[in-house]
Amino acid sequence: MVSLFHRANAPLLGIDISSTSVKLLELSRSGNKYKVESYAVEPLPPNSVVEKNITDAELVGEAIRRAVAKSGTKTKNAACAVAGSAVITKVITMPANLSEDEMESQIQIEADQYIPYPLEEISLDFQILQTSETEPDRVDVMLAASRSDNVDIRVAALGVGGLTAKVVDVEAFALENAMQLLASGYELIADSHVVAVMDVGATTSTLSVLEDSKIIYTREQSFGGRQLTEEIQRRYGLSYEEAGLAKRQGGLPDNYEPEVLQPFMESMAQEVNRALQFFYSSSQVGAVDHVVIAGGCASIKGIESLIQSKIDTSVTVANPFKTMSISSRVKPEALANDAPALMIACGLALRSFD
Repeated sequence: MVSLFHRANAPLLGIDISSTSVKLLELSRSGNKYKVESYAVEPLPPNSVVEKNITDAELVGEAIRRAVAKSGTKTKNAACAVAGSAVITKVITMPANLSEDEMESQIQIEADQYIPYPLEEISLDFQILQTSETEPDRVDVMLAASRSDNVDIRVAALGVGGLTAKVVDVEAFALENAMQLLASGYELIADSHVVAVMDVGATTSTLSVLEDSKIIYTREQSFGGRQLTEEIQRRYGLSYEEAGLAKRQGGLPDNYEPEVLQPFMESMAQEVNRALQFFYSSSQVGAVDHVVIAGGCASIKGIESLIQSKIDTSVTVANPFKTMSISSRVKPEALANDAPALMIACGLALRSFD
């Protein structure tokens, strides 16, 4: 069985490979306090990752190598993740008296009942969740399976970057991990029964709804920061790279905010509202108590209050580092700006402490 959740005992770098960048994060822990030891965000060459599939492991690996160098970390072991859309998960029950090795053998024998791919083409792992509510002598077991090529290409890219993949996780599980940490720093989140996380990335926005800290609903829609970058590019006659830089660093003409940025923010608020309406129309769970905005676009100044005014639900911009101390080699302003985009990387880095 190739690990999808495997337990780690050594420090791990959380490596989040998105469609436009590699995000690296290293945490340490003393007691129950965490510290950010190092981090880096490194852009990816265009089309090296398409719709969360790595198309060029060499190019992604070189970006990972640059991120490692930029961060200054000496840690060589890493945790990465496959997209939820590339993973099949299923909860099954098994006898509680089996050892982990016996359980593994039995799952290997029975896996073809649950997984619609030939077993030689998949990576499979399992995790014991809890005693079954209906049968006290059995336990609920989470199975996770992904096609091996999804796992292998990530392991290969890390290898090119000089790292060893110790854990290949699932993005949804990494997000759950990060949300549990977030709840410890935000009372509004801790007190909420149902929390929605809207992650607005470069090309895709993903709504994940958590009930009692477990994801119960996920939906992706095509909307992201690339639309803002392309509008800057078109409006001001810049290259895509120049437009991206200007978006982050400023220096655009006075009409940028009212004519370009504000309409994009309005569109983003509409997308959050639309995603929530889709959830309400397909779910029996009821209202969302709180909304967390994550991803690169969450760093736009004023987006929190604008979205809150449109959806009439309290909103927080994700910062998983709110209660953490920060190493002297990490720039606090840069980390604060990138924090909403580092949720998956944070969830992966937390695997160091399993």
